[in-house]
Amino acid sequence: MSPATAKRLPVRQGEGHWTAGELADVRDRLELEMTALRSEIAAAESQIAERMNDVTEGAGDDQADAGAKTFEREHEMALTYNARDLLAQNERAVDRIGQGTYGVCESCGQPIGKARLQAFPRATLCVICKQREERR
Repeated sequence: MSPATAKRLPVRQGEGHWTAGELADVRDRLELEMTALRSEIAAAESQIAERMNDVTEGAGDDQADAGAKTFEREHEMALTYNARDLLAQNERAVDRIGQGTYGVCESCGQPIGKARLQAFPRATLCVICKQREERR
């Protein structure tokens, strides 16, 4: 991203403009996490598929064993779903950086804040809108 584009991104009053280096750091962090999440998802999906295809797994299990295995499988599926959600959030943040809309609150249109985005680069809401959402 060019220095001119980085400076055009919104910031809260009292914050300095984004520099190309700061924005590159955020983007690199997001992309590094996306790579890790893709690996995690692939490994989990492979493990789930193996368990689903193993027709002998669970043969002869009592109800407690079957229940424990079902719980483990559902837990793995929930973790995989969560990783997919985080991946989508990261991809969306990278897209917003590319489009020049990074840092704009999706609810009120005000700046999210550079400090908030550096701490939580996937943020799509300013602090006030996020607090309002959590109260609901």
